Amino acid sequence: MVEFLGEILGLAFPWVILVIMLIGLVGLVVPIFPGGVVIWGAALVYGLVIGFETRGIWLFAFITLLMLASTSADNLLMGAKALEAGASWRGLIIGLVAGAVSSFFFTPLAGLVAAPLALFITESIRLQNSQEAFRITRGLVIGCGWAFVVRFGLGVIKIALFALWAFNNS
Repeated sequence: MVEFLGEILGLAFPWVILVIMLIGLVGLVVPIFPGGVVIWGAALVYGLVIGFETRGIWLFAFITLLMLASTSADNLLMGAKALEAGASWRGLIIGLVAGAVSSFFFTPLAGLVAAPLALFITESIRLQNSQEAFRITRGLVIGCGWAFVVRFGLGVIKIALFALWAFNNS
């Protein structure tokens, strides 16, 4: 009976990890939620419990690189699009700080509003032109959209690599 339960738990374990990864994937919709890290952490737990054979080491290493890329996507893409639209570094830093502080003290959704709002106000003061500040802020928001696309795509790839590792017994 105990062996049977152990076998059932062993069969269910990769599926539980997959569900955690899918929760992480859905969590990527909120830029502040570390869904990419949740997916990576689930793969790490799987490897620590099951063991890292040669294929598992390589797949986990690639999952780790993708996690680092997806974690960097927000700041790089949002900042790049805002800079491309003419933002100042000061405006970007103020927006980043406002978003982080708002997310910490209120909710991640407040951070999503605070960052572009702070950038808009900073650039409006700097440029004395609200239309130009709006164009810059729009660049930040477009970068946020592209960052989501990148994070989500990399999340899907990480989950596919895990599936290859956990469900391909060849």
